[in-house]
Amino acid sequence: MKYIKDYKDGDRIFDIYFCKFKSSAVTKNGKNYDNVIIQDKTGTLDAKIWDPNNAGIADFDAMDYIEVYGDVTSFNGALQVNVKRVRKCGEGEYDEGEYMPVSSKNLDEMYAELLKIIGSIGNTYLKALLDKFFVEDEAFAARFRKASAAKSIHHGFIGGLLEHTLSVAKLCDYYCTAYPILNRDLLLTAAICHDIGKVHEISPFPTNDYTDAGQFLGHIVVGSEMVGKKAAEIPGFPEMLEMQLKHCILAHHGEFEYGSPKKPALIEAVALSHADDTDAKMETFTEILQSSQETGWLGYNRLFESNLRRSV
Repeated sequence: MKYIKDYKDGDRIFDIYFCKFKSSAVTKNGKNYDNVIIQDKTGTLDAKIWDPNNAGIADFDAMDYIEVYGDVTSFNGALQVNVKRVRKCGEGEYDEGEYMPVSSKNLDEMYAELLKIIGSIGNTYLKALLDKFFVEDEAFAARFRKASAAKSIHHGFIGGLLEHTLSVAKLCDYYCTAYPILNRDLLLTAAICHDIGKVHEISPFPTNDYTDAGQFLGHIVVGSEMVGKKAAEIPGFPEMLEMQLKHCILAHHGEFEYGSPKKPALIEAVALSHADDTDAKMETFTEILQSSQETGWLGYNRLFESNLRRSV
């Protein structure tokens, strides 16, 4: 099969893909059409079915595997497919492993690296807390390893949460060498736990969408609650240490307008907020560059509030 990342303007598409999203819409002229997002493990691609009542367009829904025939075009700097024909596929026609986006890094190796960092934590209470999550709680560990870090934006793929968490922890470890005033055990524990709430905020693939807990509470609140429950299982866990760890989690988005219920009041919370923001933005920019064939200016991006360009 030809992967989505390999398509360019002017290509003809004729292959099987996963339908991630489908909705009906109406043009300004009152004509019905369908918005569709197709997906494979390398990414997603917007598609338009301008004549959904055409005999060549079979009935299908989101979460179906479909054979798509059409033309790849460029619209406002992004690729999309003008779909001519669609056929719903049956089991045995596709390998599900080809259609779910997954980290380019080895999940086992990343998890082993994360466990090595956990093993370096000197504070017995924080080490016990991390062990309860990542060593003893097999159900949590299995879900964490494969969880996405986001519905979109950055690290929105299988293993994305693990990859992001490891990157943030490594950045924070570097901060501790550059700024010795930082409490390494507290900061690294906060870094490893800062997004654990996402295992409950976002459903597993193939849906990869917000759960009720995600909609009502969000991963920051959920993660703080998870830490509180595990800390309660550890005899004598210091109340002040638990509050400081929770604060780092609650403040890791840095600003109220970015979803943080608290602004950083600890130097470790400041460091975590910057590490999280750095990794999120670097991954976002990386994904933008990887998804574009343009060699010049890429267009305005709302997150970066700038017209972006690939360096030469």
